[in-house]
Amino acid sequence: MSVNRIRTPCIGVCSTVFGDTVCRGCRRFSHEVVDWNGYTDEQKQIVWRRLDLLLTQVVDNYFQVADAALLAEQLDFQNLRYQPQLSPQGWVPELLKAAGRQQLDYHRFGLHPLPGSEGLSPRQLYDRISAECHALAKAHYDRSFARPVTLVADLAAHAAREKGLL
Repeated sequence: MSVNRIRTPCIGVCSTVFGDTVCRGCRRFSHEVVDWNGYTDEQKQIVWRRLDLLLTQVVDNYFQVADAALLAEQLDFQNLRYQPQLSPQGWVPELLKAAGRQQLDYHRFGLHPLPGSEGLSPRQLYDRISAECHALAKAHYDRSFARPVTLVADLAAHAAREKGLL
């Protein structure tokens, strides 16, 4: 029996049980939450890559990770859990969440704050990053899964009926 070593993105705040199509905690799609334990390692890695791309896209608007090794070292020193499957940008929200309203010297963590982060507490940045990531994940879900897929043959038949050919 093989031991599956790819961890779940779940953070224990699942909103899919309340009907959300995208979890507000881990940002997986509802079907990914339900089917996770049946996924192959490759399928799980695909989900992790998508989540990482979303986080990276959003975090890059607020921070430049100048020193990933220092960030990892400080997260370990602070005993903060972060997902090694994610890029360093994916670790930033955990730091912001843990800091709450307390101001941080971001440079001590290997981070260079960008203009979009000015005047916001770590918690405000965390909330903003979370909301933006969720919105992107929801848009991706809506684009990829929410619209019914119509086969070309169905479209052709519909067009033929409209023209009186069928």
